[in-house]
Amino acid sequence: MNLESPKQVVQKTSKYIYDALSDVKNFEKLMPETILKFEVLGNDIFNFGLKGMPEIKLRLKEGTPNSKVVLNAASDKLPFSLVAFIDSISEDSCEIQLQFEGEFNTMMAMMIKGPISKFLESLATNMVKL
Repeated sequence: MNLESPKQVVQKTSKYIYDALSDVKNFEKLMPETILKFEVLGNDIFNFGLKGMPEIKLRLKEGTPNSKVVLNAASDKLPFSLVAFIDSISEDSCEIQLQFEGEFNTMMAMMIKGPISKFLESLATNMVKL
C-alpha cells in the first residue's frame, strides 16, 4: 500500500527542513491534534500514539542530504516506511511530500487507509511549524 500526502510549500530552505526532520524530537511539532503520547526513545527513534490507533515506534533509517528522510517502523508487526521528499523551490523555500509505504493484507489495508491518509496530510500541513 502506497499513500502520498499533498505537497506542502514551506518558507524554509531544503537544508533547514532536512536537518529538522533528521532530528526525531521535531516530529512532536508535526503530530496531529489527536496525539495522545509522544516519547523520544533515543537519537534516532520515537514512539507516538494517536486517538483510535495503536502506539507506533518510528526509527530514522537514512537520509539524502537536503532531499530525503526515511523513517521505518521499529516493529515487524506493521512493517512500513515514511519517506519525506524535499524539493528546493528557491533559496528560501522548498516543497515537501510525505509517502507511506507498507505491505499489508487486504483487510488491514482497508482499515488503515483512511487514518493513515489523514495522518500524512496532518504531518505535511504542520511542516510550517518547524
